[in-house]
Amino acid sequence: MELSSLLAHHARFRPRATAVVFEDQRLDYGQYHARIDRVAHMFRALGVGKGDRVASLLPNCLELLDLYWACARIGAVAVPLSPLLTGSGLSSLINDAGATCLVTRRSLLPVVEEVLPALATLSPPRVLLTDADQPPWGCYAALAAAAPDDPPPDAGVGADDLFNIMYTSGTTGLPKGIMHSHHVRAMYALLLGAAWRMTSESVVLHTGAIVFNGCFVTLMPAFHLGATYILHRQFDAAAMLAAIAAEKVTHVMVVPAQIIALLDSPDFDPQRLASLQMLLSLGAPLPQARKDQLNALLPGRFYELYGLTEGFVTILDKTDAVRKAGSVGCPPQFSEVRIVDEAGRDLPPGQAGEIIGRGPMVMQGYWRKPELTAETLRDGWIYSGDIGHLDEEGYLYLVDRKKDMIDSGGVKVYPRDIEDIASRHPAIAEVAVFGVPHDAWGETPLAAVVLRVGAGATAIELRDWINERVAARYQRVREVVIVPAFPRNAAGKTLKRELREPYWAGRATKI
Repeated sequence: MELSSLLAHHARFRPRATAVVFEDQRLDYGQYHARIDRVAHMFRALGVGKGDRVASLLPNCLELLDLYWACARIGAVAVPLSPLLTGSGLSSLINDAGATCLVTRRSLLPVVEEVLPALATLSPPRVLLTDADQPPWGCYAALAAAAPDDPPPDAGVGADDLFNIMYTSGTTGLPKGIMHSHHVRAMYALLLGAAWRMTSESVVLHTGAIVFNGCFVTLMPAFHLGATYILHRQFDAAAMLAAIAAEKVTHVMVVPAQIIALLDSPDFDPQRLASLQMLLSLGAPLPQARKDQLNALLPGRFYELYGLTEGFVTILDKTDAVRKAGSVGCPPQFSEVRIVDEAGRDLPPGQAGEIIGRGPMVMQGYWRKPELTAETLRDGWIYSGDIGHLDEEGYLYLVDRKKDMIDSGGVKVYPRDIEDIASRHPAIAEVAVFGVPHDAWGETPLAAVVLRVGAGATAIELRDWINERVAARYQRVREVVIVPAFPRNAAGKTLKRELREPYWAGRATKI
C-alpha cells in the first residue's frame, strides 16, 4: 500500500489523462509520474532515505504537491509547514520533526536564514529553493532536471510506514505533530472518494493552502481515481468562479470564509456553476443562513465534513443537507462515533457529551509525544474534546468545544500559544484567549487580560505588543479587553465560557 503506486498505475494505463493543472502547466499522468521519479531521485542524491523527514515552507505550488508524492516514493516523511510561520514558531517545528531537508522559495529565505543557527539538523546544501539558483542553497529546479526519470529503487514502503507529520498550529510552546501512515492516507482515498461520488472523469479544484490536512480529503481521492486535480496558488473568488466555468469543475472543497466570499462575489452566477457536483464545507462553522442560501442556489451539491486531523470524520451528505439542517452528518463506513460522559459512559440520543470516534483514518499518534497520544487515543478511540449529541438516527450535532481551539478560516489556532506570549508582558497578570465572531473567518482570537496592580498599559498597546510576537499571522488577536477579574469555578479555574458568551449572544450556536 505504497501511495506513489497510484501514479504508476495511471501512468501505465491512462498516461494521456490530465493529472495536474497549475497555472499554465498541464501535466498528464505519464508526465507527472516521470516528474515525481526525478524529484525522488533528487532527494535520494541529497542523502534523504526512508524515514527521513523532509520539511517544506511553501505556498501552493507544483513543487509542494511534488513533495508529497516523491516522499511517498522513497519512504521519506513529508512535513508541510505554513509559510506564515516565523522565528521560534518555525524553528521549533523543524527541530521537533528533526527535518534533514527543507524546500522553500527565495521570498521566504530571509525567514529561514534568521532561524538557521537554531536548526540542529539542517545545513544550507539541504535547503532547496524552488525558484532560484542561489549558492550555497540548493536549486530545486536544476537538481530535479538533472535527475533521471526512471523509477528509483524500491524503498520497501509498507502500509504502516509514516507518510506525513501534520502540525496542527504554529506553536511557540510544545508543537503537536500528527502522524499519518500510508494506510491512513489510502483510507482517505477509498472512503472519501466514495462519499464524494468521485470518478476518473471528475475535475477537482483546490484553492486553499495544501499545507493543511483538509486538502487531503479531495487530493487523495482524486489521485486514487485518476481524476484531474487543479491547484490554484491561492484563493481568489473571481478566479475560482471563472475556473469552475472554464474547466467544468465537478468537485470543490472550501472553508466557510471562502464560501461567503463566493456567494458575495459580483461574479457569482449559479448557471456558470452547473458542472459542480459537490461543494464541501469544512474547517469552521458555516452559518445556517449561508447553508440555506447555497442549497437554494445550488441544490443537491452541498456537503459538510466535521472531523479531526487525528483521525475520524462525520459527513453530511448532499441528500441530507436540507433534511438534517444543523447536523454535521454521520460517520462513513468502517467508522463509529459515540457521545460519552466524563466517565466514558455512552449517553442517550439528545444528551450532550464528549464526541469520540474511531475508524481506519486514526493517526498513529503525536510525533514523539507518547503521553499526549495516550491522553487523546484510548483503546483505539480518539477523544475529540468537542461537545455534541446524536439524534435518534445517529446524526451528529455539535454543541461547543470542550477544548478552546479556535477555527479561523479553516486554520486551527490554539489559545495557549497566544497566552504564552501575552503572559510575558510585564503589565499582564493573567490572560485568557478565546474565539469571537468574525463575519469572514467564522471566528478570530480575542485576549481578555487582568493587569498587574499599578500597571498603566492600554488595550491597544497590549494588542500591538502581542501581535508583534506571535509565531504566525493567524494568531494575531483582534483586540485586547482589560477586565478587573476573571470569572472562576470552585477550583479557581478561569471560566472562558462566561468571558466568551457576550460576544456570541444572538449568534448561531458556536461549534
